[in-house]
Amino acid sequence: MYAAEAEYLAAGGPGEASFDLLAPCFSPDVVLRQADWLPYGGVWRGHAGMERFFVAMSRVWAAFDMVEQEFLATGATAVVRTRVHAVARATGRELTFPVLQTIKVADGLITEVDPFYWDTGAVAEACAVPGD
Repeated sequence: MYAAEAEYLAAGGPGEASFDLLAPCFSPDVVLRQADWLPYGGVWRGHAGMERFFVAMSRVWAAFDMVEQEFLATGATAVVRTRVHAVARATGRELTFPVLQTIKVADGLITEVDPFYWDTGAVAEACAVPGD
C-alpha cells in the first residue's frame, strides 16, 4: 500500500493520478478513522471515501513524505511507525512528526486504518492560516 501511495503521489495525486493505483490495496468496505482535530479528520468509508480522503489530504499538504518507516508488527493487524515530513499548502509551514498506524488486513486487503498522531494540535496549527 505504501508503494502504491508513493506511486499515486508521484503521478500527481488527486486530480492527476487515478485512484485505481490504490484501490487494489483496500477492501471495498475499508474504514479509515482520522482524528477529528485534523483538517481531514473524520471517518472515511469504502473506496469512494478513501478517494475523498486523498483529495482532502492533498488540499491540506503540498508535500507529505514518509521519511522513515518501521513495521512493528505484521499479520492480521499491522503496526507501522512513520516519521513524516510535510509542507502545509495554505501556510507553507514545514513540520516533521511521527504517526503510528494500526492496519487490519483480511484476505490480503486493508480493512481498517487507525492513525495516531502524537500532536494533532501541532499539525492543525501548521495548516491554519492566521485569522481562520
